Amino acid sequence: MHQQHYLKPGWLVRRVANPLLMRLRVVPTLHVRGRTTGQWRSVPVNVLELDGERYLVSARGEAAWVRNLRAAGSGELEYRRRRTQRFTAVEVPDEEKPRVIAAYLDRWGNQVRSQFEALPDPADHPIFRISVDEA
Repeated sequence: MHQQHYLKPGWLVRRVANPLLMRLRVVPTLHVRGRTTGQWRSVPVNVLELDGERYLVSARGEAAWVRNLRAAGSGELEYRRRRTQRFTAVEVPDEEKPRVIAAYLDRWGNQVRSQFEALPDPADHPIFRISVDEA
């Protein structure tokens, strides 16, 4: 069994940067129900589009949003102007991760490269393929 790793963000990221990114809608906000409370939890995310598919990649490893999304199987993405999309999520197997991670680093490497250097094994980075639910 693979040991689960997580890189906890610092105080500044948790208390200042992430809330600011969500408030200003600079990046999409993931909303997912908590696995124990059932209450909505929110976190800013980068949505990767690759070969006609969309992905959520956890650069920090086994984050709370990852465990919540695994349990819920679905969530919502909120974009600019409060446009919201419901989606279902399927976790990507480890053998598919390297190409997704390579594309993710090509797009957002300046923001996340240090996390992938600290956790170099692709298995340490949960990835979800997301499909927008039709209304």
